Amino acid sequence: MSIKDPIILVIEDEAPIRRFLKLALTNHNFVFKEAFTGKEGLLQVANIQPALIILDLGLPDMDGLDVTKQIREWSDIPIIVLSARGQEQDKVEVLDAGADDYLTKPFGISELLARIRVALRHASKTTDEKTESEYNFGNVRVDFAKRQVFFKDKEIHLTPNEYKLLTTLIRYSGKVVTHNQLLKEIWGQGYSDETHYLRVYMAQLRRKLEDDPAHPHYFITEPAIGYRLKVDN
Repeated sequence: MSIKDPIILVIEDEAPIRRFLKLALTNHNFVFKEAFTGKEGLLQVANIQPALIILDLGLPDMDGLDVTKQIREWSDIPIIVLSARGQEQDKVEVLDAGADDYLTKPFGISELLARIRVALRHASKTTDEKTESEYNFGNVRVDFAKRQVFFKDKEIHLTPNEYKLLTTLIRYSGKVVTHNQLLKEIWGQGYSDETHYLRVYMAQLRRKLEDDPAHPHYFITEPAIGYRLKVDN
């Protein structure tokens, strides 16, 4: 174990899941820390400043949604929610509250590790990306300074709202962005029910920037929740 290994704090009241996560995370060079309750988890977040938090929603003393909201009042540490709650509304609420990702129990450790890698990479690049003038994924290159978008080295015309949708997804690359968050950032307050806007503009982005728009590789739909710009793990 290296002192540079990322610390992951697991806030989870079920001992078998904590043991399972401890084994999996330590085997992949993460430093494992744990908390059994929401209040203890909040104290741990403040004291050890983990690189990432894995959070259960059904804690004995407080809801994981409230834990997320309190953390987001002062910290941008990535939060991946693990929960037995599979309803879309639960996912939307916690993602809107500031969680970075959501996995429903039971989950595969390979998928969790992939989500962890994406969240850590996004967190480490957030500051740098604010000053970067370009962003690349697949065959797409975005020149922020000139507001130009290229697909296979050919300049592609995007409408202002298409460009806003693209750059918003880039800003949260690898993360699920909810319908409500996208609508608020692109069209403003009062458009939270206009999800058909997103379907139309997402279809246009896929047509212009995907090799196979009918089977998109990068612009991923999270059913009933939102969209994700997929980045390679």
